[in-house]
Amino acid sequence: MASNIKRPNGTEDVLPKDIHKWYTVEKIARETAESFGFGEIRVPTFENTDLFLRSVGETTDVVQKEMYTVMAKETKFTLRPEGTAGTIRAMLQNGLLNEALPQRVFYITSCFRHERPQAGRLREFHQFGVEMAGSQSPCADAEVISLAKTILDRLGLKNIELYINSIGCPTCRAKYHEALRAFFDARKDELCDTCLGRLEKNPMRILDCKSPICSEIAKDAPVILDYLCDECRDHFEKLQKYLTKLGIEFKINPKIVRGLDYYTKTVFEFVTTEIGAQGTVCGGGRYDGLIEELGGQHTPALGFGMGIERLLIVMDKQECDYLTPKKCDIYFATMGDDALEKAMSLAKELRDYGYRAEYDVVGRGLKAQMKYANKIGAAFTVVLGDNEIAEGSAKLKEMESGKETPVRLDDKFTANFDSLYIDRMLDSLDDSATVKLFEEAAAAQAHEHGCSCGCCKEEE
Repeated sequence: MASNIKRPNGTEDVLPKDIHKWYTVEKIARETAESFGFGEIRVPTFENTDLFLRSVGETTDVVQKEMYTVMAKETKFTLRPEGTAGTIRAMLQNGLLNEALPQRVFYITSCFRHERPQAGRLREFHQFGVEMAGSQSPCADAEVISLAKTILDRLGLKNIELYINSIGCPTCRAKYHEALRAFFDARKDELCDTCLGRLEKNPMRILDCKSPICSEIAKDAPVILDYLCDECRDHFEKLQKYLTKLGIEFKINPKIVRGLDYYTKTVFEFVTTEIGAQGTVCGGGRYDGLIEELGGQHTPALGFGMGIERLLIVMDKQECDYLTPKKCDIYFATMGDDALEKAMSLAKELRDYGYRAEYDVVGRGLKAQMKYANKIGAAFTVVLGDNEIAEGSAKLKEMESGKETPVRLDDKFTANFDSLYIDRMLDSLDDSATVKLFEEAAAAQAHEHGCSCGCCKEEE
């Protein structure tokens, strides 16, 4: 007997009962990014492998251990392990960097890394990310961090701390690398094999090693902030001033480094202690040399990525609010072919109006249909049979209260249902919520037809 086929290890299915959680994160992130002037970009799932070798760096764990790469007719393609490289490639190839700067883009995308699966760390994971290209000012750093903070706040997350650091530019980092090599060389016999390879190529990566022995040794390593050049130090100090001006609390963590080689100067992380070791829910920074490395003109740039799965873990743990799951608004229980055809036409009208309408497509009996309506959480039901069709009238039942209201089965059915549906919605609100709802509707109506604030008159 054949075994059941299961999803690949390190991947997850998102079921209809949970999709509203994803919609919540995506909606808030998208709308917040747009309010900061960012526009959405979509790029291919796979890229030429050389793109990641040049951008991410050949000495990184991502390139050496984690990329999914395939050979197709002598061409190597790699599933994207992160969102920045492909996005910058697209900006270059499509001439976005020849337009007004800075260019601001965001994306919601899947990424792929072959690593040991655990809570908050998957082989296929999803990110919300942003990239800003064309500004070298620390004000841009503060703007991008502010965007990330605003998204996290609007999601309702609490106990999230911001850590910042500067990893300098190639000039001051070269001196820092010399200091690190001298420090770790004295204890290289204790380093793991991976870090021994990093010692010459990229000693900063040792600071990020997960080995308990290497981590312990790294605690006393030289600090990058002591090796910053004047320009990098000034940049970092101004960033702190701007964050303070924006009311964004932060802590300096000189141990923050990046596993990706394209980062320079500012790096930052938003971290929670509520989901164990994988507590970073957002990470980002500046990568002023990446665009030039990929063949473009020197263009400073920066961005961040948020792991959606990790965000959801924290939101569930903190019992954050999600968008209300969409359920069936009205279910038609039918008896006979004439009733079924009537239900089909009424459902079409309601769907065109924006309602979620269903009717029996299985051939169940009436009792089974009503049981099904309960299971799917239908707000209203209508029973249609020969008598209802003959009389042109039926009873609309509100499932929660059991209240029944006669309704005509004519061309005004949808309008009448709409009125009843709104009444039910208003009844479920308290007085303050009702007043607020009407105030918002009135304000929208005033702006559409003219108001006393002057903005409509100015447009005229």
